[in-house]
Amino acid sequence: WLKRILLNMKISQQIISLNDKPFVIAEMSGNHNQSFERAIEIVEAAAQSGAHALKLQTYTKDTMTINHSKNEFRVDLDLWKGASLYDLYDEAYTPWEWHEEIFKYSKKLGMIPFSTPFDLTAVEFLEKLNVECYKIASFENTDIPLIEAVCSTGKPVIISTGMMDLNEMDETVRAARSAGCKDLILLKCSSAYPSSPKNSNVLTIPHMRKMFNCEVGLSDHSLGIGVAVGSVVLGATVIEKHLTLARNDEGVDSAFSMEPDEMRSLVVESKRAWQSKGRINYGPTDSEIASRKYRRSLYIVRDIKKGQKITRENMRAIRPGLGLPTKYYNDLLGKEVKKNLSKGTPIDWSIIK
Repeated sequence: WLKRILLNMKISQQIISLNDKPFVIAEMSGNHNQSFERAIEIVEAAAQSGAHALKLQTYTKDTMTINHSKNEFRVDLDLWKGASLYDLYDEAYTPWEWHEEIFKYSKKLGMIPFSTPFDLTAVEFLEKLNVECYKIASFENTDIPLIEAVCSTGKPVIISTGMMDLNEMDETVRAARSAGCKDLILLKCSSAYPSSPKNSNVLTIPHMRKMFNCEVGLSDHSLGIGVAVGSVVLGATVIEKHLTLARNDEGVDSAFSMEPDEMRSLVVESKRAWQSKGRINYGPTDSEIASRKYRRSLYIVRDIKKGQKITRENMRAIRPGLGLPTKYYNDLLGKEVKKNLSKGTPIDWSIIK
């Protein structure tokens, strides 16, 4: 089946390809802090930053887990340590009645809105809203029934690969393809909050592209833009980062989220990184040709009369580059000149006896 899959896919009218600038997704997650007004402000901030897409998460506390007192239903990750899963998801979820208006507003501002469903009821709900594509979160990337349901819609699917080993990744990709997914994007991801650049392992990106013959990007939970920008040079065509209005607002995900000015920098610098890849090239580029004349070359730097010899005192390697290349310096020492030469004369072979 690998041979049948073509790269150069689209989400809506946005091309996802090594030949196009990176597709930047602003993830709202729970950073709205249960305020619809704040959610709308995040949409506006994402659009103003230049993000190409706005992503939500579609779940409720009851579709994610159950209300239970056992320790296994509590979080031991540092950021939310000790919190009940049930209470955490109650705090972080995006009310479903907000989705339609957020999606409409995102489109109005020029972004592609979509979401991450966490169960089958969320997929059914999002289908009614005619979402353009779907995202599967890292913690659900081995939930084969969910993946099959999402892929059976025929829409582009993005899957974060946090925590996956290669066998799990292969199983998930095969399930996605078998369920009808033609447009697939895998995101290299470290499911730590925040994650460390040292654990990002973005060298995996070109390997994933080769292994699974699909577009590959990065879901990045590290601070700053360095990891994401660097990933573009290695072939990341999609970048997903969480967005908040301010990290000190203490939202559930704010500690590892970008602020609007950082998101703006990410959009600009990731595009520059993509532009910088170019092609394998030796020799001057078109923009460098005019600069070649300012290289060093060999010049007469003191007046010389016909028959005198070239010496270290009357010849030097200087700018500009209109004389002979400097590699002939030693060959020219001691040679007699055919005519009077004034200071500032570029040396060529015609002046030598």
